[in-house]
Amino acid sequence: MSDASVSATGLLATAVAALGGTERAGQLTMATAVEHSLHSGEHLVVQAGTGTGKSLAYLVPALAHAIEQSSPVVVSTATIALQRQLVDRDLPRLAEALAPSLARKPRFAILKGRGNYLCLNKLHNGAASDQEVPDTLFEPFAASALGRDVQRLNDWAESTKTGDRDELKPGVPDRSWSQVSVSARECLGATRCPFGTECFAELARLEAGQSDVVVTNHALLAIDAIADINILPEHDAVIVDEAHDLVDRVTSVATQELSAVGLTVTIRRIGRLVSPETASRFEASSATFSSLIHDSRPGTIDRADEETVTYLTALRDAAAAARTEIPTGQSTDPATASARTEAVAALDDIVDAASLALACWAEPDITARPNVVWLDHEDNRGSIRPVLRIAPLSVAGLLRTRLFGQRTVVLTSATLALGGRFDAMAASWGLPAREPAADSPTEIKATWHGIDVGSPFQHEKSAILYLARHLPAPGRDGVGAATLDEIETLVRAAGGRTLGLFSSMRAAKEASEVMRGRLETPVLCQGDDATSILVEQFSADPQTSLFGTLSLWQGVDVPGPSLSLVIIDRIPFPRPDDPLRAARQRAISSRGVMGSWR
Repeated sequence: MSDASVSATGLLATAVAALGGTERAGQLTMATAVEHSLHSGEHLVVQAGTGTGKSLAYLVPALAHAIEQSSPVVVSTATIALQRQLVDRDLPRLAEALAPSLARKPRFAILKGRGNYLCLNKLHNGAASDQEVPDTLFEPFAASALGRDVQRLNDWAESTKTGDRDELKPGVPDRSWSQVSVSARECLGATRCPFGTECFAELARLEAGQSDVVVTNHALLAIDAIADINILPEHDAVIVDEAHDLVDRVTSVATQELSAVGLTVTIRRIGRLVSPETASRFEASSATFSSLIHDSRPGTIDRADEETVTYLTALRDAAAAARTEIPTGQSTDPATASARTEAVAALDDIVDAASLALACWAEPDITARPNVVWLDHEDNRGSIRPVLRIAPLSVAGLLRTRLFGQRTVVLTSATLALGGRFDAMAASWGLPAREPAADSPTEIKATWHGIDVGSPFQHEKSAILYLARHLPAPGRDGVGAATLDEIETLVRAAGGRTLGLFSSMRAAKEASEVMRGRLETPVLCQGDDATSILVEQFSADPQTSLFGTLSLWQGVDVPGPSLSLVIIDRIPFPRPDDPLRAARQRAISSRGVMGSWR
């Protein structure tokens, strides 16, 4: 079939019939639009409501395009749950269904950040762990649990074919996993690592390079596009699902931070690699800076006082001095090479973060600053964990030049339009607020258009909204007794089958613990195991309930009777005192009501 729209229509009909589904008008419209976008190079924004079946609507034309052009299409999601749905359920069935209609059977792969794969070099050579912070070294139970987990990981390493953390069942806590994983900056590189040919992360990249559709996450997409680190295979098209989260995820990747815990880890890493004088200088400057941020009030730091600038400058210079003393040449000893790489990565992060903060404060015009600096006081098991963060005020420019300027992009979500228009979201991505002329000489791949394909669901006829107005307003001290009683009543009435969404992990854990003592039906809680495993258990048993926090708000697909009731403890409005959001609002105001932060 030569006509693109006919091709999309026919392939989608084949897929829907093979999967036992029914035709949906919105899905057909979206598939046709995606096919046109991939062929024309015009960016596409699609708002597709719940029930549209948008994953099929973009996967079908993506697979066809990839095979036709012999070039992979990258599909990026915000949540692990949606990644697993695409790779474990949608793509295997689509590959089988579409194989007779395409030149060959489609191939697909999932590619994650390096820290999600077991590192054989770290496993065998025992490099230092980020998580070995002093307050856990003297806890016997924690130490023994860590030892058991590491032994499990050693045993698992002998049998796993992928090294993918999500395939370890049951899972292990982050602290345990950190003993056998490394970040991209800590990695020796395949050519220098003694396990380079066996590296699970490299094998995953190799598989991705041989695939038609590569499923990844927004963070990895951002690193590949923005940080000039070639992780994804060469590609000319990207489909961004859960696109409403793209700006926040890219911002997180671009955010730098300084914390007492991170500085303590760095002190350990450089101890035997630099002179005693340099180590003492770095340790002293770290202690002074850590004390400063511990005693300072959290919030945005628009103007830094002389003391803060002095201490941060001293820390930056001490880190830079230590960095120059660490040999950059190759070492024949893998453990030494790993130690050097990890130390250099940590010191580079400190120098970069400190330099960004100091440069920000040096600009007298706040509205002209590209970054915002603020101090967080995080709750770490009852103690304060101060973190200085530096984030870009906008990522629109980066996305415009590094993502949209290089390839065709399709962005989709259930919530993208504001007042029926896509301009506000497009501006945050770096796309022009209004569609430019097709022959505009100033923009590369700048043309775009948006469509809203609606939703087949009639929510007012298929769902009941219940507001418990008699309950007291939610507070900061956990879940109140009256709210717990209400949750029990509702879950009993539903016979389990409940997804509880809470505004904090503390509230989710408290509610799950109480319900386990009151209910006869099982209650799972996020954190008990890997999220994908918990969702599988929840879907398999209609009597089971699952409680969790924000990461379960989206990307979780539980068809059938297993999900009949959704409980939300409070609407997740953004914090009004969020420093980054406040700075962005200020930037918009400084440009006028119709301005945008780019």
